[in-house]
Amino acid sequence: MPRNGAACILATRRGKIRQADCHRVIVRPFIPGGEERVRSIIKRVMTLSEDEVTSLLNQVMEEFAYRHRRFIESLQRNYELIAGYVPEDAKVSESRRLLLGAYFTNEYSIQSAGVLNPSIVPHPDQENLPVDHARYLITFRCVGEGHISSLEFRSCVLDDKYRIMTRPLSCHIETPEWIPTETYNRALFEAQLKSRGMAGKFLRVIVDRLPEDFTLKQLDKVIEEAEVQRTFPKRFRSAIREVLGWLSKNVYTVQFRSDTRISGRVLFPAAENECRGIEDARFVRFTDDDGTVTYYGTYTGYNGFTIASKILETDDFLKFKSTTLVGRAARNKGLALFPRRINGRYAALARMDNESNYVAYTDNIYCWEEAQLIRGPLSPWEFVQIGNGGSPIETEAGWLVVTHGVGPMRKYCLGVDLLDLNDPSRLIGRTQEPILAPNEYEREGYVPNVVYTCGAVIHRDELIITYAMSDWESGLASIPVKDLINRCLL
Repeated sequence: MPRNGAACILATRRGKIRQADCHRVIVRPFIPGGEERVRSIIKRVMTLSEDEVTSLLNQVMEEFAYRHRRFIESLQRNYELIAGYVPEDAKVSESRRLLLGAYFTNEYSIQSAGVLNPSIVPHPDQENLPVDHARYLITFRCVGEGHISSLEFRSCVLDDKYRIMTRPLSCHIETPEWIPTETYNRALFEAQLKSRGMAGKFLRVIVDRLPEDFTLKQLDKVIEEAEVQRTFPKRFRSAIREVLGWLSKNVYTVQFRSDTRISGRVLFPAAENECRGIEDARFVRFTDDDGTVTYYGTYTGYNGFTIASKILETDDFLKFKSTTLVGRAARNKGLALFPRRINGRYAALARMDNESNYVAYTDNIYCWEEAQLIRGPLSPWEFVQIGNGGSPIETEAGWLVVTHGVGPMRKYCLGVDLLDLNDPSRLIGRTQEPILAPNEYEREGYVPNVVYTCGAVIHRDELIITYAMSDWESGLASIPVKDLINRCLL
């Protein structure tokens, strides 16, 4: 019971929305060992007769082609990865190329270890729906072999009785195509130069002449024009090269083909600093002051040793740009953007000290330095640490923030904070007790005794929470907004 003796308010469970499914597989490059091993495998394949090649390739096609869209393209693409090791004088038929591609390809089951930590946002398309129905997009963190996390999507409709309706999943899932990065952000470029000690007059000469998003050609021109009047030190030129190298590794764009269904899209780690996982994406439908709508997803990139705060941006869920965030307030997990600017600035929830909730502000969405403490752990069920459960939701009473708290036995529960609309660092109220805690069924999983969310929405007059059950499967819960706010204000 709550300390004040009042009954706590609990969310209503609305059922499961996703269970782990080992059949959800993608094809990935498979390079077993170094150069010598690659050459050895190629040499063995080259000893096969054309009849043997045809027979083996037919077997591969029969076993695997139906499991993947554009399977032949995948084999061709993976052949190109090792084509440089094929003897120059070798005559390689199309069938042998595909077979070689198959030897350097493997299937990866993206959710063999679990499907978890969902986020939910309004779908860009709200056409042709009955009254009081709305369409939403849900993202899931999928975990497979080696605990590598990827990001999968699904659309659904919530009806007037808060029931979830989904279309059948796409039979195939696929990863997007890589698009070479053509432009870089000026503020991110400047922040990285400053981190290398380049904060003097030479920095201003370059940065002040660059557009907000610049190309390498524009940068070269600015440097060339500036050097008519002065010569840059070698150290400064070296720092520029280092930063450009950092940008090339930490900013990328990918795009799905337009005929790929939303439930057939998966974002698999594509950069070095996220090679072991795209974790806990918190998506938000962001409306700028001019009415422009962009969907942002802040997430944690993990390389097996360290983490990096990153952000995805898209307006159609086909093309995604990923950027590594910089700054003191973006050093730890759990950054979650507000859905609009506050007092003319971007704002985000952050957890800089790994146990308390902060609000951070910036003029550039890629650089986060300033932050103010909202609160630390207050109740016994959150004494270990607290964090946010996704982006804040605007109500007349204030910003509604779903929180998670960690208590005894590393048990995760969900609560709610209410923040001032104009000054989100000011806590108006909160739920003293959890609104959702793992029950007997939900407590069993890959990571026991956990309910966790990366997003919620208000549908009609209820807060809809998508949540994970012990890092194994995901469900839906709801709670009346009016009752919830009243409980926060007690």
